[in-house]
Amino acid sequence: MHRVAISSTGIYIPPEVITNEELVASFNRFADQENAMHAAEIEAGTRTPIAQSSVEFIEKASGIKRRYVMEKSGVLDPLRMRPKFRARPDSEISMMAEIGVAAARDALARAGKKPEDVDGLICAAANMQRAYPAMAVEIQTALGVKGFGFDMNVACSSATFAIELAVNAVKCGSARAVLVVDPEITSPHLAWKDRDCHFIFGDVCTAILIERLDDAPAGAFEVLGTRLLTTFSNNIRNNAGFMSRSEDRNPDDRDQLFYQEGRKVFKEVCPMAAEHMTRHLAEHDLLPAGVRRFWLHQANLSMNQLIGRKLLGHDATADDAPVILDEFGNTASAGSIISFHRHHEDFKAGDVGMICSFGAGYSIGSVVVRRT
Repeated sequence: MHRVAISSTGIYIPPEVITNEELVASFNRFADQENAMHAAEIEAGTRTPIAQSSVEFIEKASGIKRRYVMEKSGVLDPLRMRPKFRARPDSEISMMAEIGVAAARDALARAGKKPEDVDGLICAAANMQRAYPAMAVEIQTALGVKGFGFDMNVACSSATFAIELAVNAVKCGSARAVLVVDPEITSPHLAWKDRDCHFIFGDVCTAILIERLDDAPAGAFEVLGTRLLTTFSNNIRNNAGFMSRSEDRNPDDRDQLFYQEGRKVFKEVCPMAAEHMTRHLAEHDLLPAGVRRFWLHQANLSMNQLIGRKLLGHDATADDAPVILDEFGNTASAGSIISFHRHHEDFKAGDVGMICSFGAGYSIGSVVVRRT
């Protein structure tokens, strides 16, 4: 059995930014149009008017101030309210593969490695652009990686679940190194017309290089252990899929996009995540107070603050649990990886950290690492 390390991470940041101010102005124009169109029903009491959004509401509800997206003009058009993508022919690289390649190349360059040093690639994301051929195989081929590739989806825990699979492949010797790539193009499945969630998601892609510790560069993070947990819940859901067509569903039906029972998610997931992390650390004879830093899933600032208090017994500082969602928004499974990517350079040899993600399923994945 081989000891395993995270050698590097990489990132692709989309070219366009939507600020809360832009988003609110667009949403409120949409709300005004809809309310005017249905004024008679609203007056009769048979229809509820759409409430205005505000920058203050968004920041209080989430801590998000801006988000990166692949395309913003369609999102900000009150007559459209969704990204406007060009359909690519089969002969052209797909959008998810394109950004996956960019993030993977960044990770390889940071570790001083080449595609021929890698034996496998896992594409892990909350939503896949298509069912087949696998996004992972397209990314793998575009990079020039030999070996295997496959897709997996565990919603916002996809990256940490994929890390466990990659770690096990390297540990048992079936691969020297595995790339985990998380192309999270979340903007197409966000309900931009829903005031309660129109601000949540942003687009990004991250990549993680997992390899044998003996082959890793100095300063890599040895993976001490991984731990996964799932339990079924309907509180975060998206019903869009290949069966929708056969059910004669309207693609604009509300449940064909992301929706959630936010208060229930907050109440149920926070204690579950804190308990999961505490138990995982105990398996390695560690206490939360002995962890240098927690790189948490970036869904909601209040959730991370509550989890930090439950873990540490006091409010977590920005150094204890860095926040990047103010800049990126919720980027599904990539959020905790962005946090790690941005906030690990100050670790000293022997310092221990924990990556943890949690989301729909419910699903929770955690990775305990130590700086070499």
